[in-house]
Amino acid sequence: MKAYPSVRKEEMVRYRRTFHQFPELKYEERETASFVKSHLESLGFQVESGIAETGLVALFDSGIPGKTVLVRADMDALPIHEENTHEYKSKTPGKMHACGHDGHTSILMALSSELKTAFSEFVPKGRVLLCFQPAEEGGSGADRMIASGILDRYKVDSVFALHVWNHIDLGKVGVVNGTMMASVDEFKITLKGTSGHGAMPQHTVDPIVVGSHLVTALQTLVPRNVDPLEPCVVTVGSFHAGNAFNVIPETATLHGTVRTYSKSVYEMIPKRMEALVSQVAAGFGAKIEFEYNRIDKPTINDPTMADIVRTAAKNVLGEDSLTEENTRTMGGEDFSAFLMERPGCYFFIGSRNESKGLVHPHHSSFFDFDEDALPIGLCVMKEVIKTYLLNSK
Repeated sequence: MKAYPSVRKEEMVRYRRTFHQFPELKYEERETASFVKSHLESLGFQVESGIAETGLVALFDSGIPGKTVLVRADMDALPIHEENTHEYKSKTPGKMHACGHDGHTSILMALSSELKTAFSEFVPKGRVLLCFQPAEEGGSGADRMIASGILDRYKVDSVFALHVWNHIDLGKVGVVNGTMMASVDEFKITLKGTSGHGAMPQHTVDPIVVGSHLVTALQTLVPRNVDPLEPCVVTVGSFHAGNAFNVIPETATLHGTVRTYSKSVYEMIPKRMEALVSQVAAGFGAKIEFEYNRIDKPTINDPTMADIVRTAAKNVLGEDSLTEENTRTMGGEDFSAFLMERPGCYFFIGSRNESKGLVHPHHSSFFDFDEDALPIGLCVMKEVIKTYLLNSK
């Protein structure tokens, strides 16, 4: 069996299992943040806390002039009831670390320890800003931390983040140039018709019929408006109308999501969607209210920074450690906001292990990952920092 790094594994497993048992949802990460802050202060860090409600940052300065690199970990859990039976399962009904953020926070805590005990091994110059972020899961925590001014206040030059990834085998690192994850947009269409008796539809404008045509029409947005080589998804996730079998209701509501990769499609879709649904509804005599909410931007890696991650991964795990398979995804990630402001790279640390049954996807009530991924993530991120700072001018 291939030997993987084991640096601070026991420490990180302990942190991770503590977080896992006491998950906190977006903007509720008070105990998690308190635990992290106590750890950082015990190491002598000056901590700026209360950023975006529960976020915190701590700066390490090597004392030698150089660039400043930000490394982010997300802290929030999900509103999912855990169905695993291991001893460290969630103790809070309806809440679970079902995505791996408990692992990310543990890795960054271990990185803070390494900065205080072995920084000369991987920080040849410059500064490292440790960023513990709340509300990645639909709360736009990254945007709020950026809005607080941390990038300018700490003079950040580049940004990096990792994610344990159960779609990639343990020992592999997934990284790509350019877009890696999609934007996350939300739309809501409220149709207003004319209600009446189900036996006399001629006196009504049936929003259910109109909505059914809209669901079909929305499926033409991608194949007839988007370049076939451009990834894009339009999904209607819910359709609600009426509550009686013999009544045509007044309103119907369609609620869904749009995922895009490129800037041009990102900008085009909302206008084209609103025009399409307005015209279809008007053809039936119905009116609409159209809401479109931007949650996350596309996650776009800088190619130079992606090469730094590739170099780091090969140095830690060997030439065959890199993969692009199962790396690009239409899922979203709010680290995209950091990447819009500074060059950087977001990458995956493989955490799937079929031999241990650790195969369940993210956001599953049975999600868990191979904790051997923790020291791998730590060592790769240390090497990323070293490679970036050594080569920066």
